[in-house]
Amino acid sequence: EKKGKVDTGSRKFLNGDAETWDINITQQSRVKLFRDIFHAFVAMAGIKALVGLSFSGAIGLTFLLLGCALEQYGVYWPLFVLIFYVLSPIPTFISRRLSDDTDSSSNACRELAYFLTTGIVVSSFGLPIVLARNTTIAWGACGLVMTGNAVIFLTILGFFVVFGGGDDFSWEQW
Repeated sequence: EKKGKVDTGSRKFLNGDAETWDINITQQSRVKLFRDIFHAFVAMAGIKALVGLSFSGAIGLTFLLLGCALEQYGVYWPLFVLIFYVLSPIPTFISRRLSDDTDSSSNACRELAYFLTTGIVVSSFGLPIVLARNTTIAWGACGLVMTGNAVIFLTILGFFVVFGGGDDFSWEQW
């Protein structure tokens, strides 16, 4: 074969009438087909990630509500950790809006946001322990609330990992 010749990828197929069909697939159409499949897969991956994150968030909230609503516990003080769930992503959202991503070194605004987020997350784990130690809630409820905290904060982290990049498919479109 010559060096500059394009592979047409000729294929023969049989239909029900036993006739032969010759389908020529050029290299350019193969690339276009794979590109279209890849873009469809990426779009579905984003939807699958969103559904997965929603499911894990629902599981975390279920643990939190079980820690409050089960008959042997019956105290709703642990619901105050919902405030921490709302507050935890706010510093990161603000720092991403204000920081300049052109500098590859450490950014003071982003570091402060990570520090504040860490304080919020630690406080959300500390609140049920303080309530259980003070006998306001039972230790079983404390365990359920802390399990819910872990699931919810891993879900929030997953959201930032999946949708936090600066590429074409990011959280900004939601």
